[in-house]
Amino acid sequence: MLAADVVKTQGLKGKDLLKLADFTTENIEALILLADDMKKNKENYSDALKGQLLGMIFEKHSTRTRVSFEAAMIQLGGHGMFLSSNDMQLGRGETIEDTGKVLSGYLDGIMIRTHSHSRIEALAEAADIPVINGLTDLYHPCQALADLLTVYETKGGFKGLKMVYVGDGNNVAHSLMVGSVMMGMDFTLTAPAGYEASSEMAALAQEISEQTGAKLTFTEDPLEAVKEADFIYTDVWTSMGQEEESEKRLQAFAPYQVNEEMLALANPGCKFMHCLPAHRGEEVSAEVMDGEASVVFQQAENRLHAQKAVLYSVMNK
Repeated sequence: MLAADVVKTQGLKGKDLLKLADFTTENIEALILLADDMKKNKENYSDALKGQLLGMIFEKHSTRTRVSFEAAMIQLGGHGMFLSSNDMQLGRGETIEDTGKVLSGYLDGIMIRTHSHSRIEALAEAADIPVINGLTDLYHPCQALADLLTVYETKGGFKGLKMVYVGDGNNVAHSLMVGSVMMGMDFTLTAPAGYEASSEMAALAQEISEQTGAKLTFTEDPLEAVKEADFIYTDVWTSMGQEEESEKRLQAFAPYQVNEEMLALANPGCKFMHCLPAHRGEEVSAEVMDGEASVVFQQAENRLHAQKAVLYSVMNK
């Protein structure tokens, strides 16, 4: 069975992707297989979304999300429309629900990068077309799918592997945690007190891990956490909207820098991952970021392929 046919059998057509837990483990595996096939056989999908339109609403700045989604639609034969909230009536007080109803009459899908997760839930409830989460304060599912694709390419599977996230328990950490345990991969999150993953997300991941047999661990000790790691992942210590906390965060996270000493504690062949943008000398040393263990730019490219798989699966008519 072709990867594209696998996805069709999972019933994703017309569905929203607001968080990874909206899909089953089989759905996620099928998307990864499809993304892998799309990356290797780009020409086979050049007309997959011919004539279809994706509206891309941005309420937060972006490089990878905007370029990868727009490129994905072009490569699939469709078109992506950049919609800045500052240039829409959203910026003048139109409700997200009204926006969703209006755009449903013009487009075949919506991708939104926004703040509150409740905002995207309201949009999806009002819209009659698939809504894809390009990032909210709680989740970053498209990033996690690209991460899982990178793991698959690098190791050939998921079972028996250990993913360690070092740093702020943010939206990236939440989706990576959920995605990892969904695929049966052990997951450890190490963060200083006060910066852990939200209790709601931790409980969700724990529930999933009990079903898949993955081991889920939380610790404040980064050096203990990375022992036997197959992947070490980090993100910036200060995300958008947290600039006023920057100095406080730099102090709290100083022991959590991913450097050569930390990498040496992991399994031989351990790979370093980062969702970008990166601040060399803060959350990661330049030696690790630009070293042989880094698969960071492979990850970044895989945003394109993972999102093509999502777009194909939910929008293909």
